Amino acid sequence: MPACTGCNSRRAEAIRIETERLILDLHRLDQFEHLADMWADEAVTRYIGAPSTPQESWARLLRYRGLWPLLGYGYWALTEKRSGRFVGDLGFADFYRPVTPSLRGLPEAGWVLAGWAHGQGFAGEALGAALDWLDERTSHSRSVCLIAPENDPSVKVARRGGFRFDRTVQFLGKETSLFVRDRPSAG
Repeated sequence: MPACTGCNSRRAEAIRIETERLILDLHRLDQFEHLADMWADEAVTRYIGAPSTPQESWARLLRYRGLWPLLGYGYWALTEKRSGRFVGDLGFADFYRPVTPSLRGLPEAGWVLAGWAHGQGFAGEALGAALDWLDERTSHSRSVCLIAPENDPSVKVARRGGFRFDRTVQFLGKETSLFVRDRPSAG
């Protein structure tokens, strides 16, 4: 179902995606402690803000679930197939970020992985699957992501996903890199 741009009249169901090593699915209540632990880890959040309290992580879990029926896309919980272990969060949102140019109406890609999962290629694997889903299931011709310039691992993941650096923007008082990805041409 195409994503609804500017309205909330269409409902979409999250799509379960399986990759070679991962399951991408809706966040579940039984994953909350893992999500909260991940977001409380200073090493995990160093490029994206301060560690989160359990209350902030709870609001994040609720927000993730609310994105799907409102926007037609959202965030998935990543689970490792082999172990069933929580890997992290990845997906798309419209967070109404106060940046110029405006990102309103564009799916903004984002990903956060538990510390144990860093450096194993999970982010790139999940992002590739999520972008394929976005291209096939929505009418969006462009997506974006914001990355701290010093976050080399995320910059590499974004580039491998087809995002290209567009410009530097101010976000929360810091210079942030805006990356843009246009839907690949069919052909």
